[in-house]
Amino acid sequence: MDAVKEAVEGMKSVTLNESPAEKPQTPKKDKKDKKKGGNSSEDSRPLELAPPPDYIAHRVKLFEKLKAEYDHEIAQKPREPVTITLGNDRVEIGKAWETTPAFVAKSISSSLSKRVVVARVNGELWDLDRPLEGSCRLELLDFENEEGKKVFWHSSAHILGEAAERRFGCHLCIGPPVQDGFYYEMALPDGGVVQQSDWQPLKTIAEKAIKDKQPFERLTLSKVDLLEMFRDNKYKQHIIKDKIADGASTTVYRCGPLIDLCRGPHVPDTGRIKAFEIMKNSASYFLGDAANDSLQRIYGVSFPDKKLMDEHKKYLEEAAKRDHRKIGIEQELFFFDEDSPGSAFFAPNGTIIFNALQKMLRSEYWKRDYQEVTTPNMYNTNLWKTSGHLQHYKDDMFILPVEKEEFALKPMNCPGHCKLFKLRERSYRELPWRVADFGVLHRNEASGALSGLTRVRRFQQDDTHIFCTQEQITEEIEGLFDFLRYVYGLFGFTFKLKLSTRPEKFLGDIKTWDIAEERLEKALNSFTAGGGAKWEKNEGDGAFYGPKIDITISDALRREFQCATIQLDFQLPQNFGLEYVTGEATSQPKLDESEGKPEIKADGGLKEPSPGCARPVMIHRAIIGSFERFIGILTEHFAGKWPFWLSPRQILVIPVMPSVSDYVLEVQKIFRNKKLHVHVDLSGNTMQKKIRTGQLQKYNFIFVVGAQEKDSRTVNIRNRDDQATQAKGDLVPLQEALEKLVALKKERRLNNAI
Repeated sequence: MDAVKEAVEGMKSVTLNESPAEKPQTPKKDKKDKKKGGNSSEDSRPLELAPPPDYIAHRVKLFEKLKAEYDHEIAQKPREPVTITLGNDRVEIGKAWETTPAFVAKSISSSLSKRVVVARVNGELWDLDRPLEGSCRLELLDFENEEGKKVFWHSSAHILGEAAERRFGCHLCIGPPVQDGFYYEMALPDGGVVQQSDWQPLKTIAEKAIKDKQPFERLTLSKVDLLEMFRDNKYKQHIIKDKIADGASTTVYRCGPLIDLCRGPHVPDTGRIKAFEIMKNSASYFLGDAANDSLQRIYGVSFPDKKLMDEHKKYLEEAAKRDHRKIGIEQELFFFDEDSPGSAFFAPNGTIIFNALQKMLRSEYWKRDYQEVTTPNMYNTNLWKTSGHLQHYKDDMFILPVEKEEFALKPMNCPGHCKLFKLRERSYRELPWRVADFGVLHRNEASGALSGLTRVRRFQQDDTHIFCTQEQITEEIEGLFDFLRYVYGLFGFTFKLKLSTRPEKFLGDIKTWDIAEERLEKALNSFTAGGGAKWEKNEGDGAFYGPKIDITISDALRREFQCATIQLDFQLPQNFGLEYVTGEATSQPKLDESEGKPEIKADGGLKEPSPGCARPVMIHRAIIGSFERFIGILTEHFAGKWPFWLSPRQILVIPVMPSVSDYVLEVQKIFRNKKLHVHVDLSGNTMQKKIRTGQLQKYNFIFVVGAQEKDSRTVNIRNRDDQATQAKGDLVPLQEALEKLVALKKERRLNNAI
């Protein structure tokens, strides 16, 4: 799967031209097919191309030749004894270049050997049928393990790729596992497109491959051999030329006639897949960039058990009902328009939710001693050079020419907050300095990557930065955990914490990193000891400028999302020359133009802090992250049934008869004066239809009032989430109802009850 990441990183604009080798043509659809819009389940074309594409035979011939040479080389390796340590510290004895993880699994139990999909050897993912090369620690991973699931779906993507080549004679691009399965991107001959009528034939071919139990065979090839093997596929050619150094090598995997450039690992054979489905197809741009080729992308999902497939389909049905794009239109929350792709239009109802979230955060900022600021939306690119973002992030920024200079819309707030810190001399007594910013951000996401509220170009964040001393790190992180617990608790989210430590390439000195990681671990352990969830360590996955804690939440469908992040940053304070006066020295006035200046680096940062000063540590943190994405998550989490304090449709007042309309309007005015969102239905519809409409619109409470309620100044309340209240019940005095609902909103209770 690393190969997929490298392919994405390494690809430039690639245009697929005609290959010098002869390519089979996809038969044209007749007029009858066109009238059906390609959605017919019937297809007059043959299931597979006959004869198959020439490139398949070329690849297989070269693979078999080189595989024989490789097998001969391995056969000469000495079979020395090795010790294999399992997770429970059980030790097995095996032979180097002969004993495989699959053999070890089978020696433990037959059921285990059938259940595991991949191994981990000394921390590295490893094919079950690949011989061990020395003494090692061995872990056996099944489908329930996240890494095991990714391997399973990656292998399934290869099966889909095989089916696509056999049906279309296409050129495959990339085929990674994704959150709910896998996909493969491809370029069909003559710019052809995948039709829905292709789904069943592709599944049929895939199931034939699965029935054949084609083994996944791994082979290491030189760059020269790779270029020869994939001579007809210009996408693979580019990957090889761009990512593999001259004289270097990488691996390919074969299953049946498919041979693909891939680091793996994979399941032992295609027979491990017991349920396989094509889920959808779409057009896409290569790398999500409209400047690149238009491709076809086919999505699929697979499982090691047919029962799991049935459960997954039920889950998808429920997820479709909760789709935030669908609910957003139904409830008039937000929409998108082609005149501003990736930028949401929030209607009044959606803006109510947005503002309620922001108000909640502001109230917490006040309690937790944050100071809110406002910073510019556009900066000269010199600022982004100083911060380092321009060098690493330019393609994701909107760059604008202004009076012969280059400016950029800000994609993040941190450089602006560094400017604020540097406004004047700072003392250690001012730290920690917690600064919050709800400013508008822009990121130049590729058009093909945009997706509702979950991937946008224009957004706002609950973006804050904490400037503190190294000694204050633990306490600040513990405070953030408390903040997380409060905010996520409001929505009923559970969350997980993962500490990502120093990567291979990092800035700063190891001692500083070690201290920072030690303090983060101390805060995490304190959180767990206080009843919080256990945390995980993700070795070597920290940012280059500091360790970080990633936080994932789990919604009502048990889907996981990363919204929050806590990152330590030693680099930005260095780049901007930030410093504070320590307790060991008295404050000194800044040097004027006539006096000597501290030595300045080329990027504007000070090489060393001034005498008596020290660099602050900068903590980047967001809890809900992007408001847009978080509202999308909440929409699906609640399925449009908003908690009262967030709801744009809190109360609907319905008259039993026209003669009480004046009382209905009076009730509306009384509750609106307390800033509650109250609507009335004075239409000519029947009372039952009005009630049903209010229920479908998911009002939290429906007040039904008639002559009795008017005379007694009471209301009859129907609670959206309580079936027992759907018939006429006890009358509630108007003032009592008002007080209870005001309290429900003020306390931000999750439960819709008074």
